[in-house]
Amino acid sequence: MEVTMKEIMDKDQLSRTLKRIAHEIIERNDDLSNLILVGILNKGYSVAKILQGNIHRFSDVEVPLYAIDITNYRDDLKQNNDQKNTFDSTGKNVLLIDDVLFTGRTVRAAMDALIDTGRPSKIELAVLIDRGHRELPIRADFVGKNIPTSKDEKVYFDVNEMKVYF
Repeated sequence: MEVTMKEIMDKDQLSRTLKRIAHEIIERNDDLSNLILVGILNKGYSVAKILQGNIHRFSDVEVPLYAIDITNYRDDLKQNNDQKNTFDSTGKNVLLIDDVLFTGRTVRAAMDALIDTGRPSKIELAVLIDRGHRELPIRADFVGKNIPTSKDEKVYFDVNEMKVYF
């Protein structure tokens, strides 16, 4: 049985959405010099790179970008990864970025990993897609698109094609 994926955001829609999020980030952050972007590996980091470019284009501020590896912080996998998150978040306004927000467990793991990098002044969350079905009390501050799904459906961000499917 072949599974057909439905395109829900094409390249142009995705580009407009990420530009809008970048404008919202600029509007809500008076001091971009204290902001750092932290993308959750792997696809959250891809979204974060695009947002970083858009923020620079619209504000002339080069906001630092870091990747965060949450392997050792997940509650569904017991793996030990020697990868360390080496940036310092102390005193920074951190914008944590992921591609899809679902149960909230990935974000919880990312916040645990982030706290191990220092004591941020503030942590906010930006996601490309919020599909609902939260299991933890986590809410995104910046959302590209809300896409209600069933628990069994998958939402997929294709980094190479720059499209979103489910």
